[in-house]
Amino acid sequence: MTIPPVRPRRPIEGISAVLLPFRPDGAPDLDGLARLTESTWAAGLTPAVNMDTGYTHLLTISERSEILGLVGSLSRGRRFVAGAFIEGLDGEPSRLYRQTANAIACAGGIPILFPCRAVKTLPGPELVRVFQKVASECDEFLGFELGEMFVPFGRIWDLETFEALLEIPQLTGAKHSSLSRELEWQRLAVRDRKRPDFKVYTGNDLAIDLVMWGSDYLLGLSAFHVEAFAARDRLWAAGDARFHELNDWLQYLGMLAFRAPVPAYKHTCAQFLHLRGRIGSPEPHPGNPRRPDSDLALLELIVRQLDVLVAAAAH
Repeated sequence: MTIPPVRPRRPIEGISAVLLPFRPDGAPDLDGLARLTESTWAAGLTPAVNMDTGYTHLLTISERSEILGLVGSLSRGRRFVAGAFIEGLDGEPSRLYRQTANAIACAGGIPILFPCRAVKTLPGPELVRVFQKVASECDEFLGFELGEMFVPFGRIWDLETFEALLEIPQLTGAKHSSLSRELEWQRLAVRDRKRPDFKVYTGNDLAIDLVMWGSDYLLGLSAFHVEAFAARDRLWAAGDARFHELNDWLQYLGMLAFRAPVPAYKHTCAQFLHLRGRIGSPEPHPGNPRRPDSDLALLELIVRQLDVLVAAAAH
């Protein structure tokens, strides 16, 4: 395929999935979640909750509703994204998506349609019809392609389906989490030809430099250090070569955090944020895979280096 051109000095839109921290007793730390959400806004990024980074597939309906209500109350008109998660619910998928998306919109958020088993095997035209039905009741929402390395019910759309979805004006963007540069470049080429205002949000935590080719991002990796991502984005928009060193260190962190088993990155995130003094405990959700304590020495090194680079970028 032809690789899209690099786009220097392009303003980057950053959406950052917020980690749901946990206390040592295994209970969600909602005060910690509130602080992390506020720090995301303060950095200039848009927070996203009830995402994979927030363990949405391991939460109950009431827990997801509580988190949505909390972030909605904090937002005061500020933009946020929330996962419309229907996996495990009984009913017709488009109806369930509409109900969940409407609840998110009522709380002040932008829904992103999390994949589920009920739509995983639908032919492309039927999946498009599900999205069209959501659009009939929702003024703005996002799509979500998620690879099976993250959750077993994930789905990556074929390119014909992606192109058909661009015909839905209420669908303003989609997160692409295949961890494949080529698939994302294909989407950027289609987007540029078909609908230039549509946002392709990279979810490739192993290739965060895809923003150089025209992607924006909705990442779990950015939850580790929202200030570093915001500084990196500003450097790119300014044409400042320091973008590359900061991006390299963030990618080093991504390679460490998102190694197999990939879902254990959330424990790495908790370890990292605890080292930074941002949360009270390094514990993940009790049902999430864990990382070894031997990672801490590497994480401490990365914390120190990122803090130096972010401070330098401010001058």
